[in-house]
Amino acid sequence: MKVLLINGSPKAAGCTFTALSEVAGELQKNGIETEMFQLGSKAVHGCIACHKCEETSRCVFNDDGANACIEAMAQADGIVVGSPVYYAGPNGALCAMLDRVFYAADDLFAYKPAAAVVSCRRGGSTAALDRLQKYFTIANMPVVPSQYWNMVHGHTPEEVRQDKEGLQTMRVLGHNMAAMLKAFNKAGGVPAFEEQRIATNFIR
Repeated sequence: MKVLLINGSPKAAGCTFTALSEVAGELQKNGIETEMFQLGSKAVHGCIACHKCEETSRCVFNDDGANACIEAMAQADGIVVGSPVYYAGPNGALCAMLDRVFYAADDLFAYKPAAAVVSCRRGGSTAALDRLQKYFTIANMPVVPSQYWNMVHGHTPEEVRQDKEGLQTMRVLGHNMAAMLKAFNKAGGVPAFEEQRIATNFIR
């Protein structure tokens, strides 16, 4: 079993990476393979609502990381998305990518346990967490809990490493993710809901 950890920060080894690494370490202790996907600092397209992805489960823009992310998420058994907090929200580039990833291929991620983690200097973390978790709850992805909201505090990786409670929250998250994956695996997965999806527009 493998968990994909998406570092939605432009910094490869910053505060978000520090938090995700703590989750990854606990997953590995529990026998779960991990892979880190780095968003990076290159430009990311926003969705242009062309709907071509409905035919291919891929985005028409292939010059940023969206399609690589789709492939990595499809191959993983669990997903953790991490982001720094900008103005009480996640990194805009990360959201632009996730909008396209989930619109194109959310059916490939159904019933995969998922969690979001955020890093902030001081505030705005719960609003950012809420934004990220909405991707999972619209895609039939069980949200993995921890002992507190999944956040770390600090302006630098060194400061984050002083947030003992935050780092423990990351480890508990990793432990709970591993436990959920093992339980699902033992049960043979989660049966899909058999009804055809209904979409109701409010304007007729």
